[in-house]
Amino acid sequence: MDQMKFAAPCLFGLEGIAGDELRRLNIENVAVENGRVLFTGDRLTLARANICLRTGERILIVLGEFTARSFEELFQGVYKLNLEDFIPSDGAFPVKGHCLNSQLMSVPDCQAIIKKAASKRLGEKYGVSWLPETGAKFQLQFSIMNDHVTLYLDTSGAGLHKRGYRAQGNEAPLRETLAAAMVQLARFRGREFFWDPFCGSGTIPIEAALIAKNRAPGLNRGFAAQAFPWMGKEIWEQAKAEAKDKEFAGKYQIMGSDNDPACVSLAFANARKAGVSDCVTFRDGDATKMDLPAKEGILVCNPPYGQRMMEQHSAQRLYSAFGRHIKFADGWKKYIITSEPEFEHYFGRRADKKRKLYNGMIKCDYYMYTDNARADRKKAHK
Repeated sequence: MDQMKFAAPCLFGLEGIAGDELRRLNIENVAVENGRVLFTGDRLTLARANICLRTGERILIVLGEFTARSFEELFQGVYKLNLEDFIPSDGAFPVKGHCLNSQLMSVPDCQAIIKKAASKRLGEKYGVSWLPETGAKFQLQFSIMNDHVTLYLDTSGAGLHKRGYRAQGNEAPLRETLAAAMVQLARFRGREFFWDPFCGSGTIPIEAALIAKNRAPGLNRGFAAQAFPWMGKEIWEQAKAEAKDKEFAGKYQIMGSDNDPACVSLAFANARKAGVSDCVTFRDGDATKMDLPAKEGILVCNPPYGQRMMEQHSAQRLYSAFGRHIKFADGWKKYIITSEPEFEHYFGRRADKKRKLYNGMIKCDYYMYTDNARADRKKAHK
């Protein structure tokens, strides 16, 4: 158990960002794949990744991989794994997972086979005929894709996007991991004025404040692995102390605004829970009418989508009005995520760059408008 293989599942489009984060944590053997990032490390690595990773959804230990085209092969593959190295004699080990493009496609049947194989292995190793499962929870997860089986142990519990500061959201909450990725893609480091004109429950400004302060997003929450007997309390204390030592002290100009006073009040409350109320402010304001809060800065926002909060035509009118309002805000770099395929048409300007991202299951584009790119185009036309 000194060295383990880990997987960090990600929303599609965020894998490269998560990989870069892990490398900055000096984590070894980082490999980016579709939908996940692989890496290796010890128990301290496990704690660091859970506490510090902003864009991963959870941290899984890879218990083993093998090919299975029949239930017997699935049973034998699981039975051969050293599960006793991770799950104690009283550990509860529920099983969940998914199957795709494989001979074995029945998830309930695969769950039952994996549970049976794990029970036999653990029962034999502990010399018992019945496992009480009254202790800590050791959630097993399986993935069967193209007949390739991977068995994982979840160390996070609740998804890493649940930072602990947002007890509730507005009616269209943005996942915290995606908000953090959007801020990182905007290259915000705390030096510029930062504004989200559609802040909702405040997720984007709060994540921007956490990034500016270099505050680890998982400091105020717990993790499933804290109950694992082989993960001592001192490991978590060391990882948290290291994270706190890396925090920055400074003054930052970060603002969120929304035309719904209830959202603004909720954003204030969430910022206090996140411990960033000293560097982020919120105010009432209509994004299509309010004065710009500064001459220049970075604007990052998640405006309403037609399919989620408003009728599509209403959303399109909003994009047009917003585009006209900030048409001459050349001192601002603008980063806008939406599922509207004709957003550039309604906004009134083609993006300098765009990137495909997923907001939950909704396929979106992240439209990026930068001053430098616009200046280059002006020079080219002269």
